[in-house]
Amino acid sequence: MATLSYAVRDSRTMLRRSLKKALRYPALTLTVVIMPLMMLLLFNYAFGNALGDGISQLPTGSGSYIDYVAPGIILMAATSGSLTAAVSVCVDKTEGIVSRFRTMPISQASFLTGHVVGGVIQTMASIALVIGVALLLGFRPDATPVEWLAAIGLLTLLTTALTWLSAAIGLAAKTVETASNIPMPITFLPFLGSAIVPTDSMPSGLRWFADHQPFTPVIETLRGLWLGTEIGSSAAVALTWCLALTLIGYVWARRAFKAAATR
Repeated sequence: MATLSYAVRDSRTMLRRSLKKALRYPALTLTVVIMPLMMLLLFNYAFGNALGDGISQLPTGSGSYIDYVAPGIILMAATSGSLTAAVSVCVDKTEGIVSRFRTMPISQASFLTGHVVGGVIQTMASIALVIGVALLLGFRPDATPVEWLAAIGLLTLLTTALTWLSAAIGLAAKTVETASNIPMPITFLPFLGSAIVPTDSMPSGLRWFADHQPFTPVIETLRGLWLGTEIGSSAAVALTWCLALTLIGYVWARRAFKAAATR
């Protein structure tokens, strides 16, 4: 019990450090937030009429394209936020701060825990901002409070999974530039799903990939919760993907942290 209480205490300390660092150096966080906001504005105003006219059945709500695209862009805020954890962890590693922590009487698990929880908090704040802007642009979900809680819970679970993956990438990368570049494909993967257009409008090979990649079932589950569209098996598939990615990221991060300790 004493060991657990020390680990929790040290993790809180690392979490405060992570959040204070984000406040002192907000450039990366702002950059990550701006990208989904720009995409939301771009697809709603520049491409919204053309893309919306090509979708035969828009979701319920205002009946506009913003109802269709908003869940996908909100999810993009989660994928973009994962970039901050990779960069932050890699900076600590390359600057030798991790080595200093190993010489101190603190829980070794607290370093990763602080970064991951801090990254999740920052990303969820970014998601809240994107949701707010989407509402201002005309996004009109008709979800109940329970459905809103379920949607936020799913986004939190996905964000946790991606942040663990990003922490592992940050430990594995040799430079900060590499750590910032590796997660970029994850950021844009929702575009190869159902974020912008339905997958049945895609060529057969791309449609197969879009239907079976991690983010499409998450997007369809969010649409179902917020707009009342059919969810089907998407919720179960989305939860499975989130739990699997969390496990992979956690195991990879722990092993990368231990491997770095032996160098």
